[in-house]
Amino acid sequence: MENPENIDRMTTLSQVMKTLSERGIHREFRMNENCEMKFENSDKIYQPSELTILKTYRFEGDSNPDDSAVLYVLKDSNGNRGMIIDSYGADSNYPGEEFDKFLRDIPVLESDEFNF
Repeated sequence: MENPENIDRMTTLSQVMKTLSERGIHREFRMNENCEMKFENSDKIYQPSELTILKTYRFEGDSNPDDSAVLYVLKDSNGNRGMIIDSYGADSNYPGEEFDKFLRDIPVLESDEFNF
């Protein structure tokens, strides 16, 4: 995560995940092998319209541009908050077009609450 104006801000995936966990966000939304998006430890299957992206963080490895990841902070229509973590570049956690299409269809409402 590039941040030329404030070098003290968090720059690693693990730092952001630790801060999110301290704020009660530690569960993940994950797409299963049937291309169903579920919340960790839940059987509910989500449609993109039931989720909102609150913040997107992008991370790029110092020595290898293929060592990249993106973390999305989301909330569902019931107010549950969680995250999606995906590597990108040559490899992705989610092969195929279904995951990318699902993400593109989620409404985005960037929240200043997650600017840290």
